[in-house]
Amino acid sequence: MTKVDPIELELFKNVFVAISEEMAAVLGRTALSPNIKERKDFSCALFNRSGETLAQGSHIPVHLGAMPLSVQAALRAVTFEKGDLVILNDPYRGGTHLPDITCISPVFLGGKLEFIVANRAHHSDVGGMTPGSMPLATELFQEGLIIPPLKLYSRGRLNRDVFDLILANVRTPDERRGDLLAQVAANDIGRTRIEEAVGRFGTGKVRLYAGLIQDYSEEFLRRTLRDIPDGEYAFEDHLDDDGISDRPIRIAVRIAVRGDRAVIDFAGSAPQTTGGVNANFAITCSAVLYVFRCLVEEDIPFNTGLMRPLSILAPRASIVNADFPAACAGGNVETSQRIVDVLLGALAKAMPERIPAASQGTMNNVAFGGYDPVRKRHFAYYETIGGGMGGGAAAPGLSGVHTHMTNSLNTPIEALENYLPLKIRSYGLRKGSGGRGANPGGEGIVREYEFRVPVDLTVISERRRFAPYGARGGDPGASGRNSVDSRGRTRTLGGKVNIKLGPGDVLRVETPGGGGYGKSKG
Repeated sequence: MTKVDPIELELFKNVFVAISEEMAAVLGRTALSPNIKERKDFSCALFNRSGETLAQGSHIPVHLGAMPLSVQAALRAVTFEKGDLVILNDPYRGGTHLPDITCISPVFLGGKLEFIVANRAHHSDVGGMTPGSMPLATELFQEGLIIPPLKLYSRGRLNRDVFDLILANVRTPDERRGDLLAQVAANDIGRTRIEEAVGRFGTGKVRLYAGLIQDYSEEFLRRTLRDIPDGEYAFEDHLDDDGISDRPIRIAVRIAVRGDRAVIDFAGSAPQTTGGVNANFAITCSAVLYVFRCLVEEDIPFNTGLMRPLSILAPRASIVNADFPAACAGGNVETSQRIVDVLLGALAKAMPERIPAASQGTMNNVAFGGYDPVRKRHFAYYETIGGGMGGGAAAPGLSGVHTHMTNSLNTPIEALENYLPLKIRSYGLRKGSGGRGANPGGEGIVREYEFRVPVDLTVISERRRFAPYGARGGDPGASGRNSVDSRGRTRTLGGKVNIKLGPGDVLRVETPGGGGYGKSKG
């Protein structure tokens, strides 16, 4: 690593992160949908001219690890000019799933492309079979509008044809228009702030530290890897099913650590499935980067430098590296979580004192839509629900939180009921759901939705059959449960369902607890 002034390095680290965070503030404050405005289901980051990440905000891990592949796909597909903005959501060009739309803008300095700013936001609907664009699909085409890298803005002018095409294929065009324009505004502020930094420090110095920050992150991960005993560590776990068949889906990993390098091999994982829980390679990369970044105790930037000591082997046409046109709406949100679970399970064999028990292992996705006769408009909504965090050596797991590959917030009941024709009947912790142990797992959540109009509902959830595992003698967390109360009769739902509900029907989601750590004294 090149020797640099540590004070300047810290300065530029914070400059780059602050730009990402200001982009996020603009996006969150100007978006229309509760999913983006309230839950903060979006991410912002800065890239060099090759599409490698420099810095990011503290946003959604599953977005951020995959975004470099989207930026690089855009660089291959279009010739950037000043004032351009490229939009895409294609999971097979670096996207995660279709509701996640990425906006990419170049930063030209002295007539040369030097940096790129980008953000990714989860839109509550992008068309497809069901409201919310999280259907139980069998191919990508059923999940929504597929957007390859296209210029939404060209030389600063809106491409009205592209914009109109997108809005014509969604159920809530006014909301989509507002959220997309919020993404545009976020990139505008990011570009402006980079230009200001260059005006203050000079192009050469900003470019230099953009590279050195990647070296800095790389070096700290290499130090961390050297502290792990050399060896091979394997683990496997299962997804409940793919929503089409009830067959469990195996995810296996073997991590080989040699000095300051690690090879992460997913050989033995199941083939890609018919249902939409397939993860593309970008999602798998995101999960790997997240886990290894978590091992680093120092406060380092999350950037492409973390990839350099790691080699990821994921079999083609598998559940962790699906081929087009496999359905993948749930791969981003559910399979990413299980990939994290198997990675941590393997690393626990190398350093059991540092790795916690499994957290809830699901995002508990709820998507629904219909027509609101009072507001005289169609609506579509999507959210995830928190659960229990796994207990660790130092402390019990937290209760009622989003864990691992998601970092979104709670949607306030007041905002939800004001925006949608429903009532939240109950919302609280699921007592007794955390696994027992010396440090018990956190509690899951109970959330009940009472609908006031007919809705088309989709639930995609996991850990309904395979409970979150405990560690070092701790008990597993409780499995999740989904049910519907209709006209006084309660029926249990599977983990992945699409059903129609009427006025007065109540959906009840009970999320998993975290696994316990260590043997309980009681």
